[in-house]
Amino acid sequence: MELKPGIRGRATALVTQENTAKAMGSGTLEVFATPALAALAEKTCWQSVAPALEAGQSTVGTKLELAHNAPTPVGGTAVCESELTAVDGRKLTFHVTVSDAAGPVAELTHERFVVADEKFQAKADARPKT
Repeated sequence: MELKPGIRGRATALVTQENTAKAMGSGTLEVFATPALAALAEKTCWQSVAPALEAGQSTVGTKLELAHNAPTPVGGTAVCESELTAVDGRKLTFHVTVSDAAGPVAELTHERFVVADEKFQAKADARPKT
């Protein structure tokens, strides 16, 4: 697989008590939390391009523009679909949509960068911890 625009991804998440806004601290209601939705979007994106990366490479999220427009209740399933829309050197840009049985839930633009695993981890480990 070649790292180029057009790569698509798809993932789902069942809304449970553990990923509600109330449980995650992002609100008081028992609906799919925005942080959980963001994590689903990131997961969908990175997994979609992982087969196109070289050994020892991965991607890291750097930017997320998110419009979470409709609630998904406990017991519902959020369906996330991503498309890689641009490759600019190591920068990858994705368009992401999330829907549930009732229709559209969210739309996102997400940027990730391709990194060398060991170099990136060493840089992170060298940062002060306190």
